[in-house]
Amino acid sequence: MQAVIRSFVSGGNVVRSSLLQHLRVINPAIQPSVLLSSRSESTQPARMEEHGFESTTISDVMNAKGKSADGSWLWCTTDDTVYDAVKSMTQHNVGALVVVKPGEQQSLAGIITERDYLRKIIVQGRSSKSTKVGDIMTEENKLITVTPETKVLVAMQLMTDNRIRHIPVIKDKGMIGMVSIGDVVRAVVTEHREELNRLNAFIQGGY
Repeated sequence: MQAVIRSFVSGGNVVRSSLLQHLRVINPAIQPSVLLSSRSESTQPARMEEHGFESTTISDVMNAKGKSADGSWLWCTTDDTVYDAVKSMTQHNVGALVVVKPGEQQSLAGIITERDYLRKIIVQGRSSKSTKVGDIMTEENKLITVTPETKVLVAMQLMTDNRIRHIPVIKDKGMIGMVSIGDVVRAVVTEHREELNRLNAFIQGGY
């Protein structure tokens, strides 16, 4: 997954360099810094801005996800059976559930994922209907978390380094949502595409 993101970054740099080289061929006297300065002062709609997926935050990702980001139904309790938890994942087409303490929905106890189910139930031959979520979940003190202000690339690095696909979003000691590696990749791809569109608009601006 990290290699995929690096390819987008590398591709964007190549395209940017090619476009600027194209401009220099048209007018060798024009330098990239001059182009950016002149364009920012233009009143035309197409503008070249300092913006890219390096500045995208987890908050941006959650806003893009909309209602599905609040996690209101993406939870179970430590007393629920693993069977019920996996059933909920299947029904909602997600790969992880937040685990809370019974009667304390805002009290994060841990997280249970498809990987937990495979490794701790299927492989070990245990019964999902008689095993409690609290027995196999990743406990709260072992969780890797991010905040809404965390940069997407930082979150991606955390997920890659720790080999996890879901990461809780914490604000003021309370959980406000969860993002997946898929959410992160989509955010990077979308921003990369928009950056290329901005470069194209800059080229079409008459210079």
